[in-house]
Amino acid sequence: MLLTPLDWGFIVASFLVSIGIGLAMSRRGGRSVADYFLTGRSLPWWLAGTSMVATTFAADTPLAVSGLVARDGIAGNWIWWSAASGSMLTVFFFARLWRRAGILTDVEFAELRYSGRPAALLRGFRAVYLGLPINCVIMGWVNLAMAKILAVTLGWDQLTAVMVSLAFTGVYASLAGLWGVVIADFVQFTFAMVGSVALAWFVLRLPEIGGLSGLAAALPEQTLAFTPRFGTVSATDAVTLVALPVATFLTYVTVQWWASWYPGQEPGGGGYVAQRMMSARDERHSLLATLWFTIAHYCLRPWPWVIVGLASLVLYPDLVDKEAGYVMVLRDHLPPGWRGLLLGAFFAAYMSTISTQLNWGTSYLVNDVYRRFLRTTEDERHYVTASRVVTLLLMVLSAIVTFYLESIRQAWEFVLESGAGIGLVLILRWYWWRVNAWSEIAAMAGAALGFTALKLFTTIVFPYTLLAVVAWTTVCWMVVTWLTPPESDDRLIAFYLKVRPDGPGWARIAALAGEPPPGSLRPLLLQWAAGTTLVYSTLFGTGTLLLRSAAEALPFLTIALIAGGWLLRDLHNRGWHTVVR
Repeated sequence: MLLTPLDWGFIVASFLVSIGIGLAMSRRGGRSVADYFLTGRSLPWWLAGTSMVATTFAADTPLAVSGLVARDGIAGNWIWWSAASGSMLTVFFFARLWRRAGILTDVEFAELRYSGRPAALLRGFRAVYLGLPINCVIMGWVNLAMAKILAVTLGWDQLTAVMVSLAFTGVYASLAGLWGVVIADFVQFTFAMVGSVALAWFVLRLPEIGGLSGLAAALPEQTLAFTPRFGTVSATDAVTLVALPVATFLTYVTVQWWASWYPGQEPGGGGYVAQRMMSARDERHSLLATLWFTIAHYCLRPWPWVIVGLASLVLYPDLVDKEAGYVMVLRDHLPPGWRGLLLGAFFAAYMSTISTQLNWGTSYLVNDVYRRFLRTTEDERHYVTASRVVTLLLMVLSAIVTFYLESIRQAWEFVLESGAGIGLVLILRWYWWRVNAWSEIAAMAGAALGFTALKLFTTIVFPYTLLAVVAWTTVCWMVVTWLTPPESDDRLIAFYLKVRPDGPGWARIAALAGEPPPGSLRPLLLQWAAGTTLVYSTLFGTGTLLLRSAAEALPFLTIALIAGGWLLRDLHNRGWHTVVR
């Protein structure tokens, strides 16, 4: 692909802005570990929420969505659309609790909620497991996507692509800490959205596509369906029919959203989402940040990618690597100047995700391993320096992992499968006093053993592996919970008084503490239902408006307005945060 000086100008600008932000924020992020990893708990909701959604908008996501659409039609996106229910659960059931917890990382929660050696073991193991292998796989698939983009557009080999992209990102992420990451995220998200919308605009203007109406006419109806349809559908001569199997869809919407751990969509919050919630100014900002993230993640971002993915089916019907279709549209159908802008947007999306993963993974390894178990008495400057070194080491390890991955979808499925069944215990540990450290340990061990056994001894494939692993893991941790003693009453009372979870699961502990009964979960359930309705009706209303007609979109958009209006009024009437008694 031939790039003009204007194209290169956009690409260079995307790097220089990020490096400039890193340098500008290096002093602010280097004052303490709390500043380096949590911005001193001072983020406004709009910046924290945009940082979350920028992290999920990586170089891999447009490619992966294009591949999903090419393989299973629009409905193939349910592999991640299904998580909207879990994200809304985080908004109303967990955002305020994470902010109240007052901890530095989500794995530190283990020693807030539990006590003794099991708690320390759980904290250390989760920090190493999530901070190293899982984090490196996540960064590996993002590196793989960036390498594909640069291979198709610039002809770079994979090693060169990964090293150049990582080097720039690692420098500013290690310098600035979370302050630099979130400010860069805001700029990068804006840049990336402009680029993705521009690509969709230009591809729709192609004579081969003929606008939204021409695109819809060129594809089978089943490919354009938002959900699978029962019965048989005939394929057209022009384009091979693609459709998501109904059983796969049901697995996504009934099990996956609450049962599996996945970065940015963890049941009960966690990872970099918890990091942003704990970095917010207060409980209100924590809730609003997570609500904005969920709406932007599911409603604002997807349709430009889906449109380009559908267009790639028409333009490249015989393409073997479906994920590469998105980049080929960029390479073959963008005018000069816009090519560089979109490549710069890809770099921006890539850097926002990698910088967050580096900072998040480093927070585990430094705060929950190095500071907790190895060097416990050093000053803040020492731990900040250690954090910068570990950030660069993680950068190198993620580059190595990249060369062992074959596709982005493969990595997505591995993370979902290997964490299947953990989600329920991550939810209930906040709302049921009987859960203990051994419950979480058993869930993690059970998921790993179940996943390994299925891969070695069966031919079951994703997503049906989820059903078996979830059932096995749930039995494992429930049995272990009842066979092991509960946490001491003193620890449970201390946790309850600090975090104040609602619901009947803490009634016994509230009585022991001499406190009034915990609040009802009914208001939270109603808010969750309204928020979930808002997201899905907005998502489908927008898609229907684009690909069908305004008349068909009107019911969806009306429901979205009603759900959104009720939710805002209810939050206002009840107060944006619960007053700690």
